[in-house]
Amino acid sequence: MASKEPPVSGLGRCPICGKKTDTTVRPFCSARCRDVDLGRWLGGGYAIPGGREEADEDGTDADPFGERDDKRRDGGGDPD
Repeated sequence: MASKEPPVSGLGRCPICGKKTDTTVRPFCSARCRDVDLGRWLGGGYAIPGGREEADEDGTDADPFGERDDKRRDGGGDPD
């Protein structure tokens, strides 16, 4: 009869410390390494560096020049 547990060799290594993974906290070896990984996510440690924004959160195009809408509507420049 075949076991329903995956083979130990297929479990891999913990991405934080490199030890063998534990099935209860997979893909990590312990709750500590799982928490370290979560802290990295929450702290921005896994952020992907990006280039220029193509759109804001609301889906509109981002302003590539950093100008305000009112400056563009009146032709730019200060009224002074």
